[in-house]
Amino acid sequence: MPITNGTVFMPSVLTFIGIRGLETIQCWIGIPFCAMYIIALVGNSLLLIIIKSEPSLHDLHEPMFYFLAMLALTDLCMGLSTVHTVLGILWGLSQEVSLDACIAQTYFIHGLSLTESGVLLAMAFDRFTAICNPLRYTSILTSARIIKIGLGILVRSFAFILAPIIRLKFFHYCRSHILSHSFCLHQDLLRLACSDIRFNSFYALALVICTLLFDSMLILVSYILILHSVLSIASREERLKSLQTCVSHICAVLVFYIPIIGLTMVHRFGKHLSPVVHVLMGNIYIIFPPLMNPIIYSVKTQQIRGRIQKWFSMKRE
Repeated sequence: MPITNGTVFMPSVLTFIGIRGLETIQCWIGIPFCAMYIIALVGNSLLLIIIKSEPSLHDLHEPMFYFLAMLALTDLCMGLSTVHTVLGILWGLSQEVSLDACIAQTYFIHGLSLTESGVLLAMAFDRFTAICNPLRYTSILTSARIIKIGLGILVRSFAFILAPIIRLKFFHYCRSHILSHSFCLHQDLLRLACSDIRFNSFYALALVICTLLFDSMLILVSYILILHSVLSIASREERLKSLQTCVSHICAVLVFYIPIIGLTMVHRFGKHLSPVVHVLMGNIYIIFPPLMNPIIYSVKTQQIRGRIQKWFSMKRE
């Protein structure tokens, strides 16, 4: 909002511009986006239903599925927190959002991103324990410990980002009321502020280093140790069997971190790129992991694949 007579007016409503340059075909672009959101929502819901209804997955020998349920729930919430704004903009239903609603969406998007990173780290620990210390696997990853890990991930994700998110409410926004993405992000709101944003900028950088970067490094270290342990196995078949149990998790890690790295590179070094690239990269960062994770685990996880095949065979009969 503009400054008049030295007074800064707080915007009550912010505006999404959609995909700049492609306004005339946004409604058509919304069709594949809608399909991807539906697949993501149905896929993650299906994963949760299978994990809950399949008795064999509740066995203490399968704690990995508790982490998979956390991952599916996180992806489901990510889709639900963004689908209404993205499709509303692309289909011209609504291009405005209140400041409070935008800050709330920012909180959930970034909190869920940190949650997904934490869950992927926990799943890496699960694979490390199963392969490198199999005799103590069930005694280390007990149900009580899994619950504590889950609660720790939630506290780390949603408590640590409260300080910069709360400060967004008290900033003066005088530069513009236009948001460049199809949803609200912390860096987008900082660009609109004319207040001192140094705390938010430094805090956000420190948080990324202490969470996303730290998690990715620990995941890398865990797989170096896993590979070292697997190579010590004499039987080639046993080595392949051990590595195959990690394929789904490795794919999920790549699906999560590659879009984040791509979006970061575009923000930092792609200012000369078309706004279309920025918007599309932002949407890929939001929708790609929730879309791909159910597909990855349905194809690569025998118990889940078997349950889905059983359902389809029952329907045919």
